[in-house]
Amino acid sequence: MATAVQKITLSASRDIPFNKLILSQSNVRRIKVGVSIEELAEDIARRTLLQSLTVRPVRDAEGNETGIFEIPAGGRRYRALELLVKQKRLAKTAPIPCVVREGGIAEEDSLAENIQRAPLHPLDQFRAFLTLREKGQSEEEIAAAFFVSVAVVKQRLRLASVSPRLLDVYAEDGLTLDQLMAFTVNGDHARQEQVFERLAQSYAREPYAIRRMLTEGAVRASDKRAQLIGLEVYADAGGAIMRDLFQGDDGGWLQDVALVDRLVAEKLDREAESIRAEGWKWIEIAPDFAYGHTYGLRQLRGEEIPLTADEEAARDALQAEYDRLEETYAGAEEPAEDVERRLAEIETTLADFEDRPIRFDPAEIARAGAFVSIDGSGHLRVERGYVRPEDETPVEHEPEVDPGYDAQQAIAARVHTDVETVQGDALNPPEPEEDDGLKPIPDRLMTELTAHRTLALRCALGEQPDLAFLAALHALCLKAFYRYAADSCLELDLKSVAFSAQAPGLNDTELAAGFDRRCQAWIAALPKEPTELWDVLMAFDGDSRQALFAHCISLSVNAIFEPYNRRPRALAHADRLAEALDLDMVAAGWAPTVDTYLGRVTKARILGAVREAKGERAAQLIDHLKKGDMAEKAEALLAGSGWLPEPLRTPGRAITSPSSASEQEAVSTIESTGVKMAADGYETVVVETESSTEDEPVAAEPHVTAAE
Repeated sequence: MATAVQKITLSASRDIPFNKLILSQSNVRRIKVGVSIEELAEDIARRTLLQSLTVRPVRDAEGNETGIFEIPAGGRRYRALELLVKQKRLAKTAPIPCVVREGGIAEEDSLAENIQRAPLHPLDQFRAFLTLREKGQSEEEIAAAFFVSVAVVKQRLRLASVSPRLLDVYAEDGLTLDQLMAFTVNGDHARQEQVFERLAQSYAREPYAIRRMLTEGAVRASDKRAQLIGLEVYADAGGAIMRDLFQGDDGGWLQDVALVDRLVAEKLDREAESIRAEGWKWIEIAPDFAYGHTYGLRQLRGEEIPLTADEEAARDALQAEYDRLEETYAGAEEPAEDVERRLAEIETTLADFEDRPIRFDPAEIARAGAFVSIDGSGHLRVERGYVRPEDETPVEHEPEVDPGYDAQQAIAARVHTDVETVQGDALNPPEPEEDDGLKPIPDRLMTELTAHRTLALRCALGEQPDLAFLAALHALCLKAFYRYAADSCLELDLKSVAFSAQAPGLNDTELAAGFDRRCQAWIAALPKEPTELWDVLMAFDGDSRQALFAHCISLSVNAIFEPYNRRPRALAHADRLAEALDLDMVAAGWAPTVDTYLGRVTKARILGAVREAKGERAAQLIDHLKKGDMAEKAEALLAGSGWLPEPLRTPGRAITSPSSASEQEAVSTIESTGVKMAADGYETVVVETESSTEDEPVAAEPHVTAAE
């Protein structure tokens, strides 16, 4: 005989006036999390109460109902309603939908309501936001309705726009939320799916690796080419920009590389036209020139265009204002913002006054040229006034010849005179001709006389070190700054070799810019004509001479390794020189990056660098990665560590050993750049409202550091 199934009876629901409700001490929720009471109140005011309160009747000592009901589950909703009553937006006696519970334990009801409710999957929320927008709500309206920022709405809409195939994988926990965020960088679904398939064949599945694959071939917005043309110009020309809404992207990536190159070429051509109009013989245009591209060319020496009377008056007035402001606020700990802004404006204007345009001789412009390129910050770089060897004016030394002079007769007369001299009577030598005037000293005699003088100069100069230093400095300056000048009487040479190999970005480094500034400063301090150089050097003080001498000697340094030109002793001497100078390549601006070192050596060397700088544990964290991914991880680990490869180390400078703190920092770096899995495999991103997250633990929102 079949047993009848006992039917359950649900708790009755009824409307209870708000003033008959009180909070119960049996509510298990003690910690405040999620949406604030104020936001929850606004949500109830907008949508009304979407979920009933669970209540129990309060009884007196005899067990009779008192007409008051306590709330063991739904305390946050009650507080939100209470706030609306206080704001007089809800009547004290307003009926509140309640479920009246009889029997059981109040704490059990509270715990069950919070535990047995499954949180909304993040993907459901992403798609819900997308549905709201498709139904006509703006991003601002959605943000206001759910008490989040517009940036958060944009992020979640972007997550919902990922390829449906990848969203299905994410729904089955085949992708983490961080990985899904990385896929939003490129909106091309086909490209997203292609990268997803590559992930199955790769060990590197971290978000940074996904972003790198999705942006391969694109131009970063921080690239100097993009900075030159401007993102607005690129976008107006129809170029697409990939953006990352979940972390800093430096402005994103310009996807159409061909368009970038075309716009750059067009802008450089336009800028070059105005420079060509100055009359230069040639103009070379390129986004970038190799370091040392002016080697072998003579640089013209122009003159700064002086300030006009009005410009001088304006400069003096600004300088006086600057001095007055500095004096007034010298004792202030922190000047007002408008004062700091004004000081910065004056500094910029005064710098413009100092940076005067250069005026060149029109005749020299006609045989010289200019280089037009982009500097490291994305601004136009114009290098004017360089003369190629083939464009130099030929120097011809022709003897002065009398128009009536017959060369054949002169030769015959000379031969006849020589014969008569040999055969003549020694007792009757010819008397010297007094009427012909002084004749040049014979060459042989000149050689003999100057030999005596040379020896005397050597003896005298060797006894006067200061003058010897000046003479050497003069000879070196002639070689360094006057390429086609007459030689010095000192047989000194200064060879300044070109760079046989170009390091990536060397021309845009601060090191190159600083060296060029020093060169240009000396060029401006020295005279245009080499014949005036000695007098100028004589007028220099001792410190200036020594500084100029050091600069000239520095031009001759060649410590470059060349496979075809083995110079082990020269490189060993470079080590000695670096040790004497206490050379610090880290302070000079070199850092181990994928481009400068890590991406161009073996995995063993990459691991060796990390092990030496951060310890064995840090090396073990990346030893399983492929080379490209390992190089990127190593770059992050070595940033700021001061590590240098052997060819850049200075003998005598200690290499810092990894400490326990640096090892822990390395671990933190790896974790911050990789995927850190949450306990349940993803991070929940539910927006808390009174209908979806009331009285339950609130999950975290996605990482939105770039926008929030």
